[in-house]
Amino acid sequence: MTAQRAPDVAEQDVTVLAVPGMHCAGCMSKVERALGGTDGVCDARVNLSARLVTIHHDPKIDTRRLVNALDAIGFEAQVRRDELARPVTNVRPLLAPLAVAAFAAMNVMLLSVSVWSGASGATRELFHWISAAIALPAIAYSGQPFFRSAWKALRHWTTNMDVPISIGIVTATGLSLYEVATFGPHAWFDGALMLITFLLAGRVLDAMMRDRARSGVDALLSQAAQGATVVGEDGTLAWKDAAALAPGMVMRVAAGERLAADGEIVVGRSRFDQSLLTGETVPVAAGEGDQTLAGTLNLDAPVDVRVSHAGRDTTLAEIARLMEASTQNRSRYVRIADRAARLYAPAVHSLAALTVIGWLFAGAGLYQALVYGVAVLIITCPCALGLAVPVAQVVASGALMRAGIMVKDGSALERVAAVDRALFDKTGTLTLGRPTPDATALSALPADAASVALALASHSRHPLSRALADSLAAADVRAAPLEQVEERAGDGVFAVWQGRPVALRRPERAGGIAVSLDLGGGTSWLVPYVDRLRPDVTETLARLDKLGVESSIVSGDNEAAVGEVSRATRLPAQAGVSPAGKQQAIAALQAEGRTVLMVGDGLNDGPALAAANASIAPGSASDVGLQAADFVFVQDSLVAVPRTIQASRRTMAVVRQNFGLAIVYNVLAVPLAIAGLVTPLVAAIAMSASSLIVVANSLRLVRAAK
Repeated sequence: MTAQRAPDVAEQDVTVLAVPGMHCAGCMSKVERALGGTDGVCDARVNLSARLVTIHHDPKIDTRRLVNALDAIGFEAQVRRDELARPVTNVRPLLAPLAVAAFAAMNVMLLSVSVWSGASGATRELFHWISAAIALPAIAYSGQPFFRSAWKALRHWTTNMDVPISIGIVTATGLSLYEVATFGPHAWFDGALMLITFLLAGRVLDAMMRDRARSGVDALLSQAAQGATVVGEDGTLAWKDAAALAPGMVMRVAAGERLAADGEIVVGRSRFDQSLLTGETVPVAAGEGDQTLAGTLNLDAPVDVRVSHAGRDTTLAEIARLMEASTQNRSRYVRIADRAARLYAPAVHSLAALTVIGWLFAGAGLYQALVYGVAVLIITCPCALGLAVPVAQVVASGALMRAGIMVKDGSALERVAAVDRALFDKTGTLTLGRPTPDATALSALPADAASVALALASHSRHPLSRALADSLAAADVRAAPLEQVEERAGDGVFAVWQGRPVALRRPERAGGIAVSLDLGGGTSWLVPYVDRLRPDVTETLARLDKLGVESSIVSGDNEAAVGEVSRATRLPAQAGVSPAGKQQAIAALQAEGRTVLMVGDGLNDGPALAAANASIAPGSASDVGLQAADFVFVQDSLVAVPRTIQASRRTMAVVRQNFGLAIVYNVLAVPLAIAGLVTPLVAAIAMSASSLIVVANSLRLVRAAK
């Protein structure tokens, strides 16, 4: 949502507020509306699972104004200085109230059983007074999460879901106390306690589920080292926490240690386990000049690494931010839940009041009419409706994250579920984007030529040289001894071998990617490179076809390169397509009524990724591609694409089921409460059970990405 006089995007500041009082879609909508109505605020987006709100605003705005805007509607907030700090869990503060309420409810229920079994006279009155002695302090303590929330709302002349709940608890308790004081036959302490118990149980389960859904992010962050040994300019060694590391510092990383920051190796060579970030189980060799990432494990030998990015700027931290921002955008289903939540409080208050008035006109006493009104207040709590969308999105996003697929936009789950057309870029998408020497050409090299090629390639940091060196080393080739080695930027590596000039250089003419190996005297070999298809491309396309998604290639590469991939994949292809041309191709398909998924990674794919109905990019994509895409997969397998679509379709099916369950519950329960057929105890059980059913139904998505 956008406020007046919004600054340009480049001039915006970003503030993250922790708002622990948010519990449902209604709370989320109120927070976003309050902040969106603040002058200078450009956008406010809530992450309900982490109970955080990210605000883009004019730099001139004092963050205190943002906090005050939420305080004005009854939500306490505080600025979160560390964007990646784990949010304080909401589970622990609820456990003690839940335990007290459950213990008191069980004891009062035991006493109530005696009354229901026929106890009367002085015995019944004694049991009622004992029940009151147990229930009153328990309700006063365990009901605080609801009472505080309701009071904050009423104090600011607004309402929320906890207002009718609190009214129901207080009224049921007050009626019970009146009944006991007047020696009446009934008391509803058990109903009030059961209501609190079930409500707290639902909130504890919800909080646990949200923590569980966020476990993928926490697992990533926990893999980063807590600090590193830093080498000073004078050679001294000192341990520094990860938060104290800064670009330019040199870390000494021993074998078996994880890196605490991104950087460049300045001394040493080793192999690194990058499976945490890339999903690849094969260790990657790296030496001086190579880049390393926070969270990767040094396997073989000590290395010195000059820090390039630390703290919140590391690749690991960026992945965590992508995941944390994943769950809440404004999908059609979320908007439906928001509107229902906004109407809830006035509708329920009116319905409860009409129930009391109706029963009074029907001849019921004030006490009985109030009991029926309390039952209406309790049974109509729309927690199930408010949880229908966000719970499903959060669980599905967590499942996809564990499968190596980050969901940057929760509403994209709805959009990608409807796709029927997929457009693939070629380089770095259908292919790995890492050219490797052609195996046939390498096998044709004489032994001496292969040895010289390995020696020359090992002296260069160029990607083609490293790929050639890795391939030759894997073939057990031994490097030849060279003299006068010299690398000329943009030209190649030159040296002397057995008195002859040799070179590994750019070929004068080649139809594709290649290097030329010269051994002097006019002897040379051309080594072409191939950009191999990602694993499981055939399986991916077959699964997309089974899902009813038609696929094709749209690439900016030349006809020859695109044609080769087109023949290998049997996909129709467009070559030489500009970024604007890709957008036009997407627009043409959308005009035909198709829902388009764009799969791309390059800088030139950014506009197309943004224009498509939904988009997905590999983790190796450019920064523009990563920012524009709705999903990012951190693995070489392209199966992530059909897996995302399938998981999204399952998610939308569960969302529809959740809405159906919530609607059926209200259609059946509300008339029964109005008709006086439901006691406050039964209403508490029914309302809580409906929320638990929605959460349990959503938890089926834990394996949605399988």
